[in-house]
Amino acid sequence: MKKLKDLNYRESWNNIWANYSVGVIFFFIFTLSIVVKGKHFLTLNNIINILRNNSIIGIIALGMTFIIASGGIDLSVGSQLVATGTIIILILESLSGLVPPLVCIALALLGGLTMGISLGFVNGLLITQGRIPPFIVTLGTMNVFRSVSQHFMRGGGFTTRNTDYIGIANYKLFGVIPLPILYFVALTVIMHVVSKHTRFGRFVYATGSNEKATKLSGINVNRVKLFTYALMGFLVALAAIVETSRMGSINPTSSANYYEMDAIAAAVIGGASMSGGKGLIVGTFFGVLTIGLINNMMTLVGVPPFLVSAMKGTIIVLAVLLQKKETEQ
Repeated sequence: MKKLKDLNYRESWNNIWANYSVGVIFFFIFTLSIVVKGKHFLTLNNIINILRNNSIIGIIALGMTFIIASGGIDLSVGSQLVATGTIIILILESLSGLVPPLVCIALALLGGLTMGISLGFVNGLLITQGRIPPFIVTLGTMNVFRSVSQHFMRGGGFTTRNTDYIGIANYKLFGVIPLPILYFVALTVIMHVVSKHTRFGRFVYATGSNEKATKLSGINVNRVKLFTYALMGFLVALAAIVETSRMGSINPTSSANYYEMDAIAAAVIGGASMSGGKGLIVGTFFGVLTIGLINNMMTLVGVPPFLVSAMKGTIIVLAVLLQKKETEQ
């Protein structure tokens, strides 16, 4: 009886840690940041900068959570953003002066969303119909999407002079809260509802947990995967809109570098299992904030910027090791 109670206690503790560990980690780092650099860290401008600077990665990370939960991976999100941003800026500048400004913006947004969904759909088709592992497919398209964009722009970048479009990401609500933060929070709520309260969300997690059993139960797993990658493309397109609006430009060489790493890190820190079937949108939200805090803290204490990626890589490895330990227990 005592052994049974100990076992139940251990299982309960493992479940609590699996679901809420990211919150514990976040508040630990937050508290540490206050202790170490409270005077510079705990200011309204600094907190807003952390949220704004990580909102684009956050939007992508929400889609990455669905991808990982379905048992897949997407290494091409940064390149997708570049290709989508290129189309957006190209439409804006090509139609400037030919149509009313708002119509120009609407067509650019429509073109960007269509491009993003299409690129995600291509990844999904190659994975489901070509029966190629997601890692190989997205590793290939990561290079294809960025290289084609670089060739198309001849190694340079595109800029836009459309002030209305630039206002999409640079306007501040009440003069304080940048709109990208609101976009990220709103999409977090929407994706949480999709993951928890829709058939699609349940099918995604079922596919990642046991694809064979899910298929035998009558669910079209290929369709689930296809729509999951299309959703990823849609969210990348939204991130591209925010990025190009905020910067007023896109550059295939320097834009969106390592975004895939940041998105994967946020999802994994948030509890997404690389073996599939597990991932919390709320966990990813705090995973994004945790990465933002780490980046900000390293900047405040003067850590060389080249070591930031090393820290993120270490975090991913540690998070996967913790997941493995929980599974073994």
